[in-house]
Amino acid sequence: MDTMTKSLTSLWLKNLRRVGKAQQAQGRKLFNSLLTSAVRVPAATRAKAAKVTKTAKTIRPVVLKNIKAVKPVKAPVAKVAKPRRKPSAAPARPTAASVLPTLPGSWKKAFFSLPGTGLAPARRMLYWLYLPSAPSSAPRPLVVMLHGCKQTATDFAASTRMNQLAERKGFAVLYPQQSQAADSNRCWHWYRRATQQGQGDVELIAEMLKQVQGRHRLDASRTYVAGLSAGAGLAAILALRHPRLIAAAGLHSAPVYGTSDSPLSGLQAMQQGASVKHQDAVREFTDTQMHFPGMPVMLIQGKNDSVVRRVNVDHLTAQFSLIDAPFITSAEPVVHSYAGRSSGRSPRHAYKTATYYAGRRPMLVKCEIDLLGHAWSGGEGSLDYSAPEGPDATLLLWTFFSRQQRLKALPAVM
Repeated sequence: MDTMTKSLTSLWLKNLRRVGKAQQAQGRKLFNSLLTSAVRVPAATRAKAAKVTKTAKTIRPVVLKNIKAVKPVKAPVAKVAKPRRKPSAAPARPTAASVLPTLPGSWKKAFFSLPGTGLAPARRMLYWLYLPSAPSSAPRPLVVMLHGCKQTATDFAASTRMNQLAERKGFAVLYPQQSQAADSNRCWHWYRRATQQGQGDVELIAEMLKQVQGRHRLDASRTYVAGLSAGAGLAAILALRHPRLIAAAGLHSAPVYGTSDSPLSGLQAMQQGASVKHQDAVREFTDTQMHFPGMPVMLIQGKNDSVVRRVNVDHLTAQFSLIDAPFITSAEPVVHSYAGRSSGRSPRHAYKTATYYAGRRPMLVKCEIDLLGHAWSGGEGSLDYSAPEGPDATLLLWTFFSRQQRLKALPAVM
């Protein structure tokens, strides 16, 4: 019984091998038939495959009882992949040139150069100037606008819409532009000690101001400066170092003044403020109160600003409270709260102002805006660093500036 079992098993295995070889040969033939005409098979491979196929034909398969026939394998059907639809390109972000409206006034760019002295090389800076179209018999006021990092002069003009307001109100606007050669991100170097002392960009812009005032017969007693972020940091220095040129300043999202001496410490101040050091930074102005004429200032800050945090506006308020203390006549600020408006033609965030007066004239205004991040409030929403929701910072600043005028005869600043 055992011998017969072994014999049958051996015979079954031999026949199974023969059937397997025949099926392999048929599979090769089927594979070759599926190849496209574009694919060339080497001659040696074709000869070998033909030989195997011929051998397979001479083998007579042995039919075994109780063994089911193997079903032929169907050739796989190649599926043609549908061409993928190209993703639609993201809509191009509008440029400042496309957003900046064409106004009837004069909008031109020019360069200002300051000759070198001694070992110091000559310096050059580009600026844009807007002059309104309506004729004026009296000299016009001038607003100097200092852009933030990663902005150009035209970016800042478009995002703030200051030219449109200037056309309606009849004042000129000057936009100095930081060069990429000076800083790859076009940042003003407000954190450098030399800049805080009035050198570098501060000196260059001050001389530019004098030239523009004289060339276009602008009112030297009504020149104002405003800026955003790094531009606001430089605006504060320009106003404090040149109070004879600047009648008032507007600082939007500004870092605390005078407590940094490097990019790292500047970044730290933007995030954490300056602790008690902010008072020491303005001692030179408070110690010479008889010579410093005071500096009216409006501070605008978004409560959700994560770049220049709101602690900076608190420290700036404390600094200008010390600087302007001899001129402030109100012991406590006058506080006004304005509700937000989410619908209608002019939506706005809620905001609050705290104003210290010099008589009837606002001397120091602190404006904090709910839900506003690091962006110009009420600006062109399609551009970076500009939020469409109000309040309109441009109009707030001009309303404040229009009430300020610098006396023409001032004592020299120590």
